[in-house]
Amino acid sequence: MGINEINVLSLAYLGDAVYELKVREYLISLGINKANKLQNEAMKYVPAKRQCVFINYLLDNNILTDEEIDYVKRGRNASTYSHPKNTDIVTYKWATGFECLFGFLYMSNNKDRIEELFKMILEVE
Repeated sequence: MGINEINVLSLAYLGDAVYELKVREYLISLGINKANKLQNEAMKYVPAKRQCVFINYLLDNNILTDEEIDYVKRGRNASTYSHPKNTDIVTYKWATGFECLFGFLYMSNNKDRIEELFKMILEVE
C-alpha cells in the first residue's frame, strides 16, 4: 500500500503516537524519571491547543515543504464526527493536520525530518 492510499485520519492516528513517543523520549532525556512529573511535563506539548500552535509556527515560518503542507491540509480538512469537549473544532482540525504530518513523515521513513521538526517545536514558546 502506497502512502497516498492511506486514509489521512489513519496517518493522524499514527502521527499522534509518533509525536507522543518523541515527547516522552525528550522528557526522559532531561532526566525526569517520575511518571507523574513526566505526564505533567508532556501536557506542555501534546494537547491539541499546543499542537495547533506548533503547526501554525511551522507554517508561518515557511518551514514545511509543499508536500508536507499538503498532508497537513489533508489532515486538517478530513471529515471528523467528534472532537474533545475541551477543544474547539478548528483547533482540533489543526491538531489533526499536525498529527497527519508526523504520520506521513513516519510512513515515508523520513525519521531525520521528524527529528528536525521536533527540535524546532521545542523552541516554540
